[in-house]
Amino acid sequence: MIRTRIDPSETTDVELDGVKDVAMRVLLGAADDMPNFSMRHFVVQPGGHTPKHAHDYEHQVIVLAGDGEADHGNETVRFHPGDVMYVEADQIHQFRNTGSEPVEFICLVPRIRGGGGAVPGS
Repeated sequence: MIRTRIDPSETTDVELDGVKDVAMRVLLGAADDMPNFSMRHFVVQPGGHTPKHAHDYEHQVIVLAGDGEADHGNETVRFHPGDVMYVEADQIHQFRNTGSEPVEFICLVPRIRGGGGAVPGS
């Protein structure tokens, strides 16, 4: 068994185009020899957001803290702690913190793309 803990102080800033005030840590992934999935912890500061982007793999998101909005295709949905979301492969999406406290979420992604190659940040 591998055991780790969610700790916002252990996240590091995400340095990508289109990102504002987001930090991340891989909780379980390639470094832990995970065969199929990676689990990532994101912290988005008030007013911050992930990039508006699409990629060729799905992901699942569990909101731990904070309030925000998620764009998914042509739809925008509000999210709150306890919400669970599924983002299909090739769907344009973005997560934004619209509240006054940090948004924290867990994101599960496959380790390997359907066509081969590692998923970034896994």
